[in-house]
Amino acid sequence: RIEEYGRCTGANIRLQYVDGGEDEMGSALIQDVGENDDETTGQGIYDAYIVQAPWLPPVYKGLKSLSTYIKDNNDYIDFMDINQASRSAVSFEGEVRALPLDTDYISLGWRQDVFGNPDIKEAYKSSWGEELKVPDTIEEMVVIGERLNGRHDFNNDGEMDWGFCLTPQTNYFQAFLAPVLQTHLHECEKTEDGYKCLGADTGQNMFFDVNNFEPLIHNDGYRHAVEMYTRFIMASNCQVQTAAGVKCDRKTAFPTGRCAGVISMPGTMTNLLRENGKYTIPPEKRMDYVLEPGEYWGRRKVFPGSRKVINWNKEGRPLEDCQGSVCPLAKDGINYAPFFAEGGESYALNGRQSKPAATDAMWDMFTWLATLPVGEVPLAGTYRKSQLTDEAIGRLAEQWDNPVMAQDLHDLLLEYFRSEEEGGNVVQDLFIIGFPQYNEALDTELHDNLVLQDVEKGGLFNMEEPRKSIDPVKNKADFDLRYDRFIASLAQRYEDVHARQDGGGLNQLDLWRGALDIHPTKSKEEICQDLLATDHENFDKLGCLDIVQLKDLCQSQESDVEEYSPGTCKVDNNNSTIIISVLFGIVGVGLMGGVVYYLYKRYENYQRIQKAHEQLMEATLNESVRALHQLDYPLHLIRGDEFVEEGKLMRHEVLRNTHKLTVLDSLPDVDAFIEAGKHVLFFSHQWSSFTAPDPSGIQYHAMCDAVKELANRNGWDESLKDVFIWVDYSSIPQVNPSTQNLAIRSLAAYASSATYFVIVAPETPHADLDDICDLGTYQRRMWCRAEQVCHSMRNGTEGMYLGIGKKAPLEPVKGDFFQESLHVFDGELTCCRLEHKGMGACDRQSLVIPLLGLYGELFRASYEMNKNDNADALASVNAFLYEIEKHQEEVFPRSFERVMWRKNKRVVDEVLLFGDLIDRMKARITSGIGFAIHDDKATISTKASDTFVRHGASDFLRHGVVHGSGAHEGVQIESAVGAMDNKL
Repeated sequence: RIEEYGRCTGANIRLQYVDGGEDEMGSALIQDVGENDDETTGQGIYDAYIVQAPWLPPVYKGLKSLSTYIKDNNDYIDFMDINQASRSAVSFEGEVRALPLDTDYISLGWRQDVFGNPDIKEAYKSSWGEELKVPDTIEEMVVIGERLNGRHDFNNDGEMDWGFCLTPQTNYFQAFLAPVLQTHLHECEKTEDGYKCLGADTGQNMFFDVNNFEPLIHNDGYRHAVEMYTRFIMASNCQVQTAAGVKCDRKTAFPTGRCAGVISMPGTMTNLLRENGKYTIPPEKRMDYVLEPGEYWGRRKVFPGSRKVINWNKEGRPLEDCQGSVCPLAKDGINYAPFFAEGGESYALNGRQSKPAATDAMWDMFTWLATLPVGEVPLAGTYRKSQLTDEAIGRLAEQWDNPVMAQDLHDLLLEYFRSEEEGGNVVQDLFIIGFPQYNEALDTELHDNLVLQDVEKGGLFNMEEPRKSIDPVKNKADFDLRYDRFIASLAQRYEDVHARQDGGGLNQLDLWRGALDIHPTKSKEEICQDLLATDHENFDKLGCLDIVQLKDLCQSQESDVEEYSPGTCKVDNNNSTIIISVLFGIVGVGLMGGVVYYLYKRYENYQRIQKAHEQLMEATLNESVRALHQLDYPLHLIRGDEFVEEGKLMRHEVLRNTHKLTVLDSLPDVDAFIEAGKHVLFFSHQWSSFTAPDPSGIQYHAMCDAVKELANRNGWDESLKDVFIWVDYSSIPQVNPSTQNLAIRSLAAYASSATYFVIVAPETPHADLDDICDLGTYQRRMWCRAEQVCHSMRNGTEGMYLGIGKKAPLEPVKGDFFQESLHVFDGELTCCRLEHKGMGACDRQSLVIPLLGLYGELFRASYEMNKNDNADALASVNAFLYEIEKHQEEVFPRSFERVMWRKNKRVVDEVLLFGDLIDRMKARITSGIGFAIHDDKATISTKASDTFVRHGASDFLRHGVVHGSGAHEGVQIESAVGAMDNKL
């Protein structure tokens, strides 16, 4: 198609094939693009590449992001029409790095002339007492293959033939493994029609545990898959080809006509089954005479599922029957999990050294290829949902001159292309750095050292007499011995691969969680904190002591730290000195000297630990003050007119890539922005789905109404160009876990910096639950309460409004509205509902520092103003403080009971929350230490005075702190939509 494109456009595009073919393409890509974090590498010879997903992780940062290109050309690209597995395979950190024009998956090919042959069916029924059927499960496929093997002649040569054929490869073994290990990617709710699985991520996959990166090989499910795969191979073409010393290969075995079926990837499968295909069976080696009119000998179907699955919720993950909540997506007791191996071909652009003209020419060609029908794109198969319409399948049937094959493909891909929302259970390949090495480790241990290794050398295959190979059922003891050795060797090989990657196993775990898009996202520090609470062995194995400081965790995870390293957080009680002093009258002078020395060391140790504890408390107080003065992540806002024009809540990354976010890097910039006449609206709402913020659009429209109503009431420019909006889905990163965590840490500053705070809580159906979201459910959520408190403790309730729907106008909250919200820690949390499975900390703990700082600021303001006899200006402040003082133990609980799971056991701990920090904050302020903060520029004093009143308030002390040096002269605010120079 390159020549055709050149004739139409005049572009001169040359195609270069890599020496060594696909096996060398991964390393060739690194050589030309360069490694992710080193822009000095890479030869930059080529402008574009034909790639497969496993090659992308080491180089994706050097490939041009296609997200904006796709958005600008989506009328032609129609990206969401591409199947979900292929889209996910080329997306990294919220950016699309390659354009899929193909997809790869494993399916089963079967012969109608075998399974429909009356003589074979009769003989099968006579021998086994069951009807011969095309298998629906891997267990059936193995048994049928064994029963057909050596008992029937499929190619008319008088010789007994085999079961199914294959080429032993890791991806085909993983097709056996997938339906045993992966049953549902999201938590499920039981409904009248079965189960709906759209809840929290389960972390299920078939490679590595998403909490500790342990390989998922130490369970009965893995053994079951290896057993099934081994038995399948022993009844296949391998019994002849491997014994003869040649490669066991479906491409050479299937054309002989000796296979009842075959497992393969889609492109090769077509060439195996299609008349005159490259690897097809010639007519003389088939039994077409048994076919009815309209039937065709070569068929394909979804890869079989499994009636046995592991139970992820039980200790040891035992193998159980596929039923109930263990297997919620089952069909007739069978769990299906199609494996999309490798991802198929995609097209990528050099993002570092390609010239703009070359980039544009290549992108135009990609766009053109994306519009072509199936069969007209080199290397491409059916990869879009629109390619499954009756019209598209009709064209394919005409092209193949085979309506049966076209319909089979349609039926198979209707199942494979189902999204998770539609009940799909697609299994993703291991798309992380090191993919080839992990694959090689499995291939070597599984095939070279176990299944196809000679029994004399510790394997299962008998080279002299293949029928005497070790059978996992008949020779269970021998099989178990060799299997255990295989698992130990594979585990060690995986450890070796981890160690060869930059950052070791912990970095690989971080990459794997990102590849699977696991939520909640976790930083490496949070992963280690969770392991400290649940898994000390892997805490050590992943090198977590290089990531976290145990003493820093004594406040939030004291019991966990003490269990791991006793004495780290302990403050000794020196009462023992009283008892020991009695001994002075009894023991001799020599012993007395030893006791004195012992007491001195005990006292010295006590002083050291006491000092460390005090330093930790002071550090927490200082951090709470620091949090008031800086952002860990910039404030991202969307302009009012563009917010209304979007038509729905847009994801942060989409707005960022289309340059629709205004970015304020510091709190002084926020002050200058507001003083320049801009209005910042903070929208607080409850998500009405587990996976999307507002699928119905009801809340979004309530937000738009609120923006317009506030503009009308306040006489703002009706164009809304001076109004800027913060809303979580648009203003917080949704893809990159590290930046997302930084933004969440800044949430208190975001909420408190807004000039207006609008609670959006119209009646909205929850998309995943039989429930209605409204003001009542909103008020029950801890994070919703926290946002309110962060705003109201600095700004009062004057700028707070309720937006609950078109029939109810936007209305100010009542003066006492804050009273319920103050009880933040009585709110509901998802992490607590899930009992912190796989988590170390509770979300409650993340709010200690911001709320402690806000309380200190409020208390300081009241203290200073009362000293200056300025009580009138502080009526609202004192109302807050009165409510807090009255319920201090509830508003700022000293500790809480955390339910979590350790080593599959439910454990209840009492965990320190605020402790005596509130009392310490009061003492700090009343002693005159106050809020002095030292930085490189100046020391910021926090005396209360009129110069500290923000946002034009009249009845509430807003912020009480000048951010930065106290002056905004010449402040320049950099944003994604330009820059504003403000002379203030």
